Amino acid sequence: MGEKRQPTRYGRALSGTAALALLCGLGASARTAGHDPDHVPFQRTLDQQATALRTGDESGYLTAVDAGHRGEQRQVFRNLRRLPLSAWSYDVRKVTDKSDRAATVEATLRYRLAGYDRASTTATERLRFVRRDGAWRIASEASGSDTQLWEQGAMTVVRGRHSLVLGVGRDRSELRALATAADRAVPGVAKTWPSGWTRRTVLEAPASTKQMARLLGSPAANSHTYAGIAAVTTGEAGGASGPGDRIVVNPKAYGLLSEEGRQVVLTHETTHVATRRQTTSGTPLWLSEGIADWAGYRHSHLSPREAAPELARAASAPRTLPSDDDFHFGNDPTELARAYEGGWLACRMIAEQWGPGKLIALYDRAGRENDNAALRSVLGVSEREFTGRWRTYVLQQLRP
Repeated sequence: MGEKRQPTRYGRALSGTAALALLCGLGASARTAGHDPDHVPFQRTLDQQATALRTGDESGYLTAVDAGHRGEQRQVFRNLRRLPLSAWSYDVRKVTDKSDRAATVEATLRYRLAGYDRASTTATERLRFVRRDGAWRIASEASGSDTQLWEQGAMTVVRGRHSLVLGVGRDRSELRALATAADRAVPGVAKTWPSGWTRRTVLEAPASTKQMARLLGSPAANSHTYAGIAAVTTGEAGGASGPGDRIVVNPKAYGLLSEEGRQVVLTHETTHVATRRQTTSGTPLWLSEGIADWAGYRHSHLSPREAAPELARAASAPRTLPSDDDFHFGNDPTELARAYEGGWLACRMIAEQWGPGKLIALYDRAGRENDNAALRSVLGVSEREFTGRWRTYVLQQLRP
């Protein structure tokens, strides 16, 4: 995605048109010792629920839930039992709207998928508690909570050699096909970026574009924003903590692609996972999206005109490199596609004229310096000189 805020999301625009092994960390008494007294009863309830999840105690898990909410939470419990979790804990951060009978609790959820996450993934949970028979129980989720796939319905889990695919409302055959494509992408990307990541990917396949929007923190009413986006990678730029990398697949847009197109998309998204540590808020999006497309198209048989149809149809070559604003989801689809195509051709040019090693070096440097300084130190040209060479390259590559 074209926004350099954290967590950062990167996507690929379409052209134009188990056994559970849980480590809970601190016990309840240690965790509540330093809490605000108002937090203690809610922390205790959440710790007890986490312990029940760890031991596979469905009844104990549901004891923390108010009776009217248990049907939905039973499904959540069973979904979570299918995941290779190695950590799951809560930390109550805030209690608001508290009365003798109800309260809203904001907590940080920390969890880790064994073999896939380098560090615990974090999420915000906002829960409405009610007090019944002297005990605080979870009654519902309050607005402002991060949405999780396991909350969206019965979840199917497929394990690939290098991937973990989670799906709701999707046929197992679809999820296996996703795992197969992801398993092809990982080794190829690992040849270029062999270290700094687990060399495994987690894919989430929601039932609809509306559910995808919810996973990405957008209201369902804004789902049209993702209509032309085949997949999005979420994560925290520049570090191993925070939200873990998840490749969220748009069921509709991804389904319209050819087999080669799907492979390009998953290689593109896998590249974002592999380069997370090198990516910072200073990395220009033409470079981060361009290098992901360069990896995706690197072994494709498509010609530049086929891979960049919107720029090929344009009356003239763009005058400047795509700006970060050009990559915002919700932009005009044609302009969004041209931004991706322009970034790809810039990275393709660097790999051809300076070599792939220089492209990788530029990516690493650009996250720590401004664009002009990185171009001068790695490629020996100014941003103005680079832009001129890129415009000429675009015209040459897209000439009829």
